[in-house]
Amino acid sequence: MRFADYAKIYLKAGNGGAGSAHFRREKYIPKGGPDGGDGGRGAHIILKGNANMNTLLDLRYKKFIRAPHGNPGSKQQMTGKSGEDLILPVPLGTIAYESETRRLLGEVTEDGQELLVAQGGKGGLGNTHFKSSTNQSPRYSQPGEPGEEIVVEIELKLIADVGLVGFPNAGKSTLLSVVSAARPKIADYPFTTLEPNLGVVQLPDYRSFVMADIPGIIEEAHQGKGLGLRFLRHIERNRALLFVVAANTDIEAEYNILLEELRQYRADLLEKPRLLAITKMDLHPGFELPEEPDLDIPYVCISGAAGHNLDVLKEMIWKLMPNDSGDE
Repeated sequence: MRFADYAKIYLKAGNGGAGSAHFRREKYIPKGGPDGGDGGRGAHIILKGNANMNTLLDLRYKKFIRAPHGNPGSKQQMTGKSGEDLILPVPLGTIAYESETRRLLGEVTEDGQELLVAQGGKGGLGNTHFKSSTNQSPRYSQPGEPGEEIVVEIELKLIADVGLVGFPNAGKSTLLSVVSAARPKIADYPFTTLEPNLGVVQLPDYRSFVMADIPGIIEEAHQGKGLGLRFLRHIERNRALLFVVAANTDIEAEYNILLEELRQYRADLLEKPRLLAITKMDLHPGFELPEEPDLDIPYVCISGAAGHNLDVLKEMIWKLMPNDSGDE
C-alpha cells in the first residue's frame, strides 16, 4: 500500500450569514416592529479519523479547500441555515500544524475522532436584537463574521505493529514483499524506497500484524541528512522495531549506527521491543554466518529471495509484540 505522508493546504472556513434588518409587515399591521432573524454559522473544516485509511494521498493534490457559507437571516426572526461542515477523512496518526508558526493544531489517533482545523464564522445578529426603549425601529443588523483562513501542514506518523529499520538496500522491501501482499519497488541500488509501504503479514490461526517498510536511514539522519527526520517520524508510532542488516556488511557496526541514530532522534524509541533480521543469507554457503555477531539483541538469519527462515521470523515478531496485540 503506497501512500503519501504529507500535505500542505490552504483552508477557508465558511463566512457567517448576515443578520436581517426586516420589519414585520402584514395586511393590518403596516408598521410592525423589527423581526429580522440571525444569519447562519459558516461551515467548519474538520479532520476526522478513519481507521480504513493509510495515506494522505487524497489531500496531497488539494491545494485549496473552501467550506460553504452560512445563509442570511430572514423575516419572522428566522435564522439562516448554517453551512454544512466540511469533513476531511484522514488516517490514524495524522498531525496538523499551522504552517507559518508550526503551532500544533492537534492529532487524530482514534477512529471517528474529529479535529477542528478551521472555524466557521458566526452569523450576524438580526435587527430584533437591537430593539430598545429608545430605539424601537433599528434599521441595521450585523454582518456575518468571516470564516478562519489558515494554511495547514498535515503529516502522517505511520501507525503499524512493526517498523523495518535499516540502511538503504538492506533488503527491507524484499522482506516486506515476501511476507505480505505488498509490492514495494525493489532494485539493487540505494534509496529505492522513497515513501513508506505497508503490508499485512498473515500467520496460522488467523493471526496477523501490520508491517511498515520505512525508507532507509543513513548516518546523521537525526540531523535531517537524507530526509532522515521525515523518515524517522514514522518509527515513533510503531509498536515494535525490526532492525534489518544485510549479511554482506559489518553487522555489528551497522546495527550500532542504526541504534545510535534512533537514540539521537528520540531516546525513548529504544524502549520499544526490537529484533534483528540479518538478510541476504543466500550470499553465504549453507545460509550460515562465517562468524557469530556479538549483539545485545535477539536475531534471526533470513533470506527473502530464497525464503529461508521467514516463518521463524514471523513467529519471533509475533512473540515480540506487546501483550494487547501479539502475545500467545
